[in-house]
Amino acid sequence: MNDTMADAIPPRAVASGLLVRASRARYKVLGFVIAAYFITYIDRVLLSVAAPFIEKDFGISTITMGWVLFCYSIAYAAFQIPGGWFGDKVGPRLAMTCVVIWWSVFTALTSLTWSAASMGVCLFLIGMGEAGSFPIANRALSRWMLPSERALAQGATHAGSRFGSTVTPIMVVTLVGLTALSWRLPFLLFSLVGIVWALLWYRFYRNTPAEHPSVNEGELTRINDALGHFRKGKRQVPWGQILPNPQMWLLGAMYFCYAYDIGVFLSWFPKYLNAARGLDLKTMGFYASLPFLAGLIGDITGGVVSDEILKRTGKLRFARAVVSVFGFWVSAVAVSLAAWVADPLVSIAWFALALFALELTVGVSWAVTLDVGGEFAGSVSAVMNTLGNIGAAIAVAVTARLATYYGWGSAFAVIAGLAFLAGLLMLTVNPERRFYREEAA
Repeated sequence: MNDTMADAIPPRAVASGLLVRASRARYKVLGFVIAAYFITYIDRVLLSVAAPFIEKDFGISTITMGWVLFCYSIAYAAFQIPGGWFGDKVGPRLAMTCVVIWWSVFTALTSLTWSAASMGVCLFLIGMGEAGSFPIANRALSRWMLPSERALAQGATHAGSRFGSTVTPIMVVTLVGLTALSWRLPFLLFSLVGIVWALLWYRFYRNTPAEHPSVNEGELTRINDALGHFRKGKRQVPWGQILPNPQMWLLGAMYFCYAYDIGVFLSWFPKYLNAARGLDLKTMGFYASLPFLAGLIGDITGGVVSDEILKRTGKLRFARAVVSVFGFWVSAVAVSLAAWVADPLVSIAWFALALFALELTVGVSWAVTLDVGGEFAGSVSAVMNTLGNIGAAIAVAVTARLATYYGWGSAFAVIAGLAFLAGLLMLTVNPERRFYREEAA
């Protein structure tokens, strides 16, 4: 029997002599989650691409715009753990439907804002809803994807988010040029995309494969053999062991540095190209997309390379650290060069390398939460992501002040320094040790 056929037939079916070809509904679930990441990052990058238009329309400074974006970022950071709890409480099917509709409605209302204060309120409420999306999406995949498919799934979902980051600048600048509504039309259109996705998700997704009409006995047996049968009732998260563990905070500090750096790109890179590099808004939309395209490639590459190193060496700590440290330190060098070269196109090429290298690390970071968190990986990743988004929130406000008072070079110097520090921190994280005692589970 060849490998392809063996993969399609669950072990119990083979043992019983029944050749039942497994359905593949789990890949459709993965497709929905990738689309959710894509839509989430369309909304996030939409804010940064629209920033120059909004500043002009409202007559506000870059510093004020920084505080407006900070409203989104701080809500996104603060509601990570509550969002994950909500997903655990009601299940991913209802939870994802609710949070996506929530943030889509307030995205539409953002198009009706008239001042920095009114926009800040809407962005805070959008951040509340989007905060739960990643923890709930991870929970949604936890009962569906086989262990051998999880690295691919994580790389694909994060690639979906970066694809959203890549195409949004082009779409927004094009839409703004086609309408007298200026920056407001994209907010309306993208809100409708989110609502349609939420309705389709609720119709298709089920919290467990056993509940899904498209899952046949072959696929269900394959999933249950790999993950065990779903047991109702929840085991308490051992917070008393996870939170005091120094490794938790080293991991969180590393992700704080990563998220600060990516937060600057997501929030301010289009503005930088326009204000510091002199690119007009139409040209800026195209060139702002290129580093995010490089980041998309980095997302997939980092996970694949780390898994391959693990397969060849059997050394988990080495496989995680070598990719992550390499990525952070190359990013630090590339950002430094990008900020100081005179030619705008050469600068953008260096920024693309910097973002590619930075994104090599993100799949590894989330893989480490699975390594050290076991069945509580969702809780570990929520803590890590909370610290990360605090970094991203700080980046939004701090970058605006640095760029205004000290120039954009100072803002990118901070990025380079944090990337170097993140590499050092990753050397201290040991993914071979769980953050809790097994007997406590």
